Amino acid sequence: MGVETKNKAENNKKKNLTKSQSNEEPSISEKPQQQEQLQQQQVASDSDSEYDSDYEVFSESDDSGESLSESEAGEGGSSGDEGVINSEDGSDNDHTQEGQSDSSELHQGVEESDSSEDEVPSRNTIGDVPLEWYKDEAHIGYDLAGKKIKKKERQDKLDSFLASADDSKNWLKVYDDYNDEEVEVTKQELKLVRRLLKGKAPHADFDPYAPYVDWFKWDDAKHPLSNAPEPKRRFIPSKWESKKVVKLVRAIRMGLIKFDKPKEEQRFYPLWRDDSSSTEKANHLAYIPAPKPKLPGHEESYNPSLEYIPTQEEINSYQLMYEEDRPKFIPRRYTSLRSIPAYDNAVKDIFERCLDLYLCPRVRKKRINIDPESLKPKLPSRRDLKPYPITCYLEYKGHKGAVMSISTEASGQWIASGSLDGTVRIWEVETGRCLRVWDVGEAVQCVAWNPVRELPILAVSVGQDVLLLDTGLGDGEEQKMIKDLLHIGTDKTPDDSGNKVSIVSWLQDDKHEGIRLRHFKTVSSVEWHRKGDYLSTVMPAGESKAVLIHQLSKKHTQRIPFKLHGLPVSVVFHPTRSIFFISTKKTVRVYDLREQKLIKKLETGLREVSSIAVHPGGDNVIVGSREGKLCWFDMDLSSQPYRVLKCHPKDITNVAFHRSYPLFASCSDDGTAYVFHGTVYSDLNQNPLVVPLEILRGHASSNGRGVMDCKFHPRQPWLFTAGADSVIKLYCH
Repeated sequence: MGVETKNKAENNKKKNLTKSQSNEEPSISEKPQQQEQLQQQQVASDSDSEYDSDYEVFSESDDSGESLSESEAGEGGSSGDEGVINSEDGSDNDHTQEGQSDSSELHQGVEESDSSEDEVPSRNTIGDVPLEWYKDEAHIGYDLAGKKIKKKERQDKLDSFLASADDSKNWLKVYDDYNDEEVEVTKQELKLVRRLLKGKAPHADFDPYAPYVDWFKWDDAKHPLSNAPEPKRRFIPSKWESKKVVKLVRAIRMGLIKFDKPKEEQRFYPLWRDDSSSTEKANHLAYIPAPKPKLPGHEESYNPSLEYIPTQEEINSYQLMYEEDRPKFIPRRYTSLRSIPAYDNAVKDIFERCLDLYLCPRVRKKRINIDPESLKPKLPSRRDLKPYPITCYLEYKGHKGAVMSISTEASGQWIASGSLDGTVRIWEVETGRCLRVWDVGEAVQCVAWNPVRELPILAVSVGQDVLLLDTGLGDGEEQKMIKDLLHIGTDKTPDDSGNKVSIVSWLQDDKHEGIRLRHFKTVSSVEWHRKGDYLSTVMPAGESKAVLIHQLSKKHTQRIPFKLHGLPVSVVFHPTRSIFFISTKKTVRVYDLREQKLIKKLETGLREVSSIAVHPGGDNVIVGSREGKLCWFDMDLSSQPYRVLKCHPKDITNVAFHRSYPLFASCSDDGTAYVFHGTVYSDLNQNPLVVPLEILRGHASSNGRGVMDCKFHPRQPWLFTAGADSVIKLYCH
């Protein structure tokens, strides 16, 4: 087939040449050029006959790059020579261009004849249908007649490999999935591939260096184009626009299109109308009209009705009213206009009106329509946060003075209270029975029960002394251990060689069967360590302010190794770690007792701190103040308050956390106690949830004091409150 197509191409070339010679008789100068072109075409046809040898060289050469470069160099040289001949011939005369055009037509005719014979029309007519839809079928598609094209049998990999090894032209074959057949690359396609590999144009006839053609006429101008406007003589009216204008004119005449009527100015306007309703000045945003004075009514007439005239009793009552509430004008009745006297306050009213217009600032405010309910935070329902104390279940009565402090025993069975009447009482929680009473002879400021259940020891601050009392609870072994702890053979003094004056004296108190710690200043609060062997005392008064830590087992006392910045108010031990909290009037400082250094300083921003409590987890702190504000601190978050609650109108006396339930409470001199829900999440990315739950009322105010102290039950969601009315109340859920 390849030899027949080549012979046909040569015959076509010869026929075209004979036709051109018969139609046009070339000149003597054109004949040698045509002979050279015929020789070049014969050489090209001979090169086509060497098609097989080119394939073998392209496939069998070890250095494919060199063989491609050599063959491409030959083609590039010939094409370059042709480009030079074309440029020279174009510059010489026009006859040579006609000869070249004839030769190019001959060359295109050869290419078209070759391509028309080599191309095979596609047999499959399925179009864009994916071939995957036919993978399970026995056919691959349909031909032009609508018959199924059956799939050919596939050779296994071994047979295909042996066939490819025997066939030298196998590397030129490509499998066509669309028609299920193998297609061999033609010589023209191979030439295109060679030129593309060399980075050249696919077709050899393309001249990348063609001479530049200037499409503009300069005529001694700086720029080839002019920026002058188009003259009116070139204007061509639009027919479409004229038709549109005619339609609009017809619509206006028929009344389909109506125009706004010009606004007529009002000749008359109401004299006493409000200027804010005027449309002329309302468009100006900066203009805000002044409000009009109130119009006179019937009572300001010279002859008003009788119902507008006040009686003498009403006039006398006006004299008893404040000047602000007193009416400025009292109606009176006159017989005629001539008898009306001059208005006494005329100049004063005009002057005040001028002051209002001059000094009163008028600002235009834009109101935003926002639902107030949407601004409230979304809090969980109170039903979901139960249990929490709601109602008063029991009252403990027996004190004759204000109950200053209460403390619950570790098991939750007993509660201790101290009062200004100089007595300390122990109550049974469930029954309200008073178990024991100590008369210390002086006002009790604070009571604190030992947190260890096996050591039911009660610490009581009385003036400058702190009493460690044996409550008598527990079995025989526990009582023997307590007596050993509360026994002092000789008077103990602090072995603090740096101080000339003793800090605390450890004395045996035979009257109350305990230990008396005598301080040099009044003790305001007592706090136990979680292990029950240490307790701290605060002496805030005077220049000799101090915070002391006492060790019960060794009967030893020492100052804290930190400098106090301000007057100490209260101290708290960390529930799980060796961390110590000291609150002053403005700040709360957190110290590490082992490393003896400051860890964090909490800025409350309050006027005066009154109490402090630490969450059982140890990472959150609540602080009460004398101004009725409650601050929640998240120490992992910031040194600033996470939440500030303004709940009490008066001073907050104490705050407390529950040991096991997510509850905390605050009590105030206003006679109320607030119960809150406070959930602390283990996820550090989630903030604590603080929800107000209940307001507990019931205590009466005495001498301006309300609820003095509040404590939670260690096991149940119950709250104990001690009031200035000498009553202790138990609130249950």
